[in-house]
This record gives sequence, C-alpha cells and structure tokens, in this order.
Amino acid sequence: RRGYGSAGAAEYLHRSVVPTMHYQKSLPRLPVPKLEDTIRRYLNAQKPLLNDDQFRKTEELAHQFEKGIGRELHEQLVAQDKQNKHTSYITGPWFDMYLKAREPVVLNFNAFMSFNPDPKSEYNDQLTRATNMTVSAIRFMKTFRAGYLEPEVFHLNPEKSDTELFKKIIRFVPSSLSWFGAYMVNAYPLDMSQYFRLFNSTRLPKLDRDELYTDEKAKHLLVLRKGNFYVFDVIDRDGNMLKPSEIQAHLKYILSDNSPAPAFPLGYLSSENRDTWALLRKNLLDNGNEEALRKVDSALFCLSLDDFPIKDFVHLSHTMLHGDGANRWYDKSFNLIIAKDGTAGVNFEHSWGDGVAVLRFQNEIFKDSTNVPAVSPQSQPASVDSSTAVRKLDFKLNDALKAGITKAKEKFDASVEGLSLNLIQFHEGGKELLKQKKVSPDAVAQLAFQMAFLRQYGQTVATYESCSTAAFKHGRTETIRPASVHTKKCSEAFVRELSKRSTEELQKLIVECSTYHGRLTKEAAMGQGFDRHLFGLRNLASSKGAALPDFYQDQAYARLNYNIISTSTLVSPAVQLGGFGPVVPDGFGVGYQVHDDWIGCNVSSYPTRNGKEFLQCVHKSLEDIFNVLKGKKVGS
Repeated sequence: RRGYGSAGAAEYLHRSVVPTMHYQKSLPRLPVPKLEDTIRRYLNAQKPLLNDDQFRKTEELAHQFEKGIGRELHEQLVAQDKQNKHTSYITGPWFDMYLKAREPVVLNFNAFMSFNPDPKSEYNDQLTRATNMTVSAIRFMKTFRAGYLEPEVFHLNPEKSDTELFKKIIRFVPSSLSWFGAYMVNAYPLDMSQYFRLFNSTRLPKLDRDELYTDEKAKHLLVLRKGNFYVFDVIDRDGNMLKPSEIQAHLKYILSDNSPAPAFPLGYLSSENRDTWALLRKNLLDNGNEEALRKVDSALFCLSLDDFPIKDFVHLSHTMLHGDGANRWYDKSFNLIIAKDGTAGVNFEHSWGDGVAVLRFQNEIFKDSTNVPAVSPQSQPASVDSSTAVRKLDFKLNDALKAGITKAKEKFDASVEGLSLNLIQFHEGGKELLKQKKVSPDAVAQLAFQMAFLRQYGQTVATYESCSTAAFKHGRTETIRPASVHTKKCSEAFVRELSKRSTEELQKLIVECSTYHGRLTKEAAMGQGFDRHLFGLRNLASSKGAALPDFYQDQAYARLNYNIISTSTLVSPAVQLGGFGPVVPDGFGVGYQVHDDWIGCNVSSYPTRNGKEFLQCVHKSLEDIFNVLKGKKVGS
C-alpha cells in the first residue's frame, strides 16, 4: 500500500514522461469547411426527410444562399477565424449557445455516466467507495495541475506511438512542433483545453447569459447528504492532500450526522429556469449568503451521498440523471454521486466541456480507486476531530427565497414525473461479429434506430449523433446525420418489403449504409460536417441584427434541427451506462454502447413517445440485421 507522506508518489496517479499540455500549442486548427461542401452535405441530410416538392424548394434556397448572402457570411467567418488563431471558430458561438440557454440544465443539458461496481464487492461499501473515489479524484486533479497526466492521444498504430521510446523522443521536440512528431507515427494528440474546468468550477446563473467560474485556489470539497451542504478542506496549505484516513473520518462523520433534511433544500434552485435562478441567487447574495455560496461555487467538486441503494438499471439512470433535486448541485462542473450500496456515477454540466474530458476523468479514477484503493473496508478512519474540520453550511432564507425553493421543487417534480427511462441489452452479437462481417458497429446501431422508428411511427425523422472534434485546437463536437437515403431505403426494405427481398440484397443494403455512415463519421471527426459551419454562419448573421437569410427561415431547416432522435455513444471499462434527456419534448434521448459481444441501449422520453416500444423495435431490428449478416432468411 502506498505511503501517504508529504508530496510523494501517492499524491499523483502517475508521472507522464511527456508533459500533459505538450501537444496543445501545435494542435491543428479546426477547419472551416468549403461552403459548397457544406451545402452539398446539408442537402444530402435533408433528402430522406422531405418529399420531392419540399426538397426542390429547399435545394433552391440552399443554392441561392450559397451564391449570395451565404458566400458573404462565409468569407467573413473565414476572415474572423484567421484573426483568432488561438482558438476555433466554433468556441465562442458554442459557449454562447449553452450559456444563453434559459431552460433548466437538469434533463435539458446535463448528462450522466455511471461507473461499473468495484470488482472487489466488499469495496462497494458507501464510505469505502466514497473515500477511494474522492482520493483518486483529488489525485487526478493534482496530477493534471502538475503536468504529470498522460496527454490524451488517439493512437492509430499503438505499437509505434504508444511506446516508452517514442515518449522519450517526443518530449524533447518543442511544443510548437510536437503534434507533427506524433502525426508522423499515426498518433493524434487531442485538445485538453477543457480539463481545467473539471475542478473548482461551476456555472453561475446570470440574466440572459450565464458565466463559468473557476477558483483554483480553493482547497475544500462540497458534500451533499439529505439536501444538507457540508464542506471540509482536502488540501493542506502546502498543497498536499489530506491523508485518506482523515478524508474517510470526515465522510463517516457526515454519513452519521442525524441532522434532518432541510425544510427548504437549496439544491432545487440549481434546477430552475436560468433567469428565475439568477434573480433568486441575487436575493441569496443580498440576504447574507455570499460566503456560503462562494464555498459551493469554488469547491473542488460536489460529492453527493444518497441514502438509498439502487434497485435496478432504470432506477440507476433516474438517480444519476436527475435524482431527487435536493441532493445535487446541478451547476457544478460535475457531481460525483454515490448511493447507499456504493453504486457510483457522475452527472456533469455540459457548457464547460464534452464527454471526452469527463470520460478520461472517470476512466482514471475508476482504475486508480479499484487497482490501488487508498482505504480498505477494514481501514480505521483517523482519530481526528471532524466536528471542527467539517462545516455544515447554513443559508439564511427570507420568505421570497422559501417560496422560490418551493416553486422550484414543484417544477422539478413535475418535469421528472413525465420522464421515462427504458433499457435493453441485445445479447446475440456485438462488435466482434460485425467486424468479421466487415460492417461498422456504429453504423449498425444507428441503422437499428432508423429501422425501429420507421416500424413504430412509419417515418424517417431528424437524427443527431454527437462526434468529438477534439483532434483540433478548442474543438468541441460535430454532428453526424445518421438518417440518410441509404438508411431509409434499407429500413423500408426490412420493415415493408421483407418478403420480396433476398438475403443477399439485404446484406448489400446494410453494407451500403455502413460505408456511407463510415464516411460521415470520418468527415465529422475531421471537422468536415455541415452543422457547426451553418451554425457559425447563422450566428454571424444574427449578430448583425438584420433579418435572418431565407435559407435559415426554411421550415425544412428548422425540422432538420429539431432532433427527434438524439444519440450519443461511449464504451469504456469504467462506465456501465450513460444517458441524457430528450432534446425536444417529443424526442428520444438514446445512449448506447456496442460491446464485443452485446449491445446496450438506454432511452429517455416524455409521454408523447413510447420509449419501451421503441426499444422493442430496436431489439427486433438488431435481430433482423444480425440474422441477415449471418446469412439467415428473416421472416417479417
């Protein structure tokens, strides 16, 4: 077991040979696509959603835009981009999109990823796991800030690039050139500019546009239990971490505190409409709560300890996506949530960063807390006086604030009441079989969603798949548009024409979908989608204060951006499942994972859509696709 002495190895997860930010300076810039490519890709995405007359009208508007006002806007965007070489053209507009949104962050923006249980079952005790994960999270923060965290690199040929020799050489290549060195051996360093916002950060509600706040000097942790707020220092004045046995003692003290739940739990305020919350926050500050709120905002992160065990995967998803509203602070960059039975997950605010940074954090703290846990179930907490070290925050509430909390709770309960979460696991195959058959696993999952929606509702609708553009400086995400003429044709063949089609024909249609989806994915990852480009141009047009170009007022444009099926995927040894709310009231929020031999899918929906039935249709679609790929005849 590690010795937790002064700044020894125990303070860090590892010490990377290559400094964390070594590649950041030389990362390539996110390209602004050519306007004609964007218009072509846009029309390809519109095609499956429109009839011939509608398409002709949209095509005409798109070509007018391309030749006229669109060209002017594009040239302005390119000129602006050239003057801002330190960042990407999407950074400003994307922060604005999130921070100007006035809807509550919970269900609308925050996402969750839950951890796998600790493989050693006795380590899933709530106190043990909370201590180990907290210690690993602090070690991650210290490793990152010291520049010791391994840089995030996507290795296409790990035998060459993921080696000690390569790292020893590349560390001596100046930062302004290091990216090219990695590129020579087929390795792609990824942007890490979001990572600093993981810790000591929060989203502050302000009228019209929120602000991101970070205070790296703060040394305390925020712990929520039963809606009560506690803080204690986890870093000493020399910058060293508190001993794990002391952190364990303080958490044990909080877990055994008999204070009743507050009559007016402050947590609900962070689930409110942002303007409403901004006004209530001003009232809180004016009412003598400035110091307590600063403690909440600047804390390392928020650890939420729930007082109940997790019943099943659906209960897990509800707990991690929204919980009870009282025991969360949705504005913190993330809440580390640990249930009574040690089930753990992260709920994260989305404006500051994307899944890539959060996933790296989760992978590292899962690996660290399970491989080299700081405490064991037999460990004795340190004999320290937790009653002086731990401070329970008291908030002074006037009648307006009490009424505001009551109203926020009513709204929160009503929105959660209408949310359904459903899951399936498909065990008849996964990534291995699909790769054998030379089709893209992601393309097959997306085809199954298209097929399922057609079977359930008889139509093809706007679909969104998120793709990271972290290969570029300050890249965020780009959209893959999985609904295509190919998926539509293939879905119709399976759902409506099965008896007329031979197995070979169906196989050919699946391969066409896979090839096209592969192309879209590659384009998106290389910054060659169309959504962010059109979004940037629109942003520029609206900043001029004149009426938006006709192109943006086309109903078809609005419909394409009304994403009824919104999807996101991740697979990691640390994560059990992830999910998010629907992005439109009559939509599905689809989190999915394609594992080696099975496929998992987690769907959120409101009462206008039936998520359970959708997943039954997804299961049927996957069955049909796998059978066809295995050469079996499929019955309707």
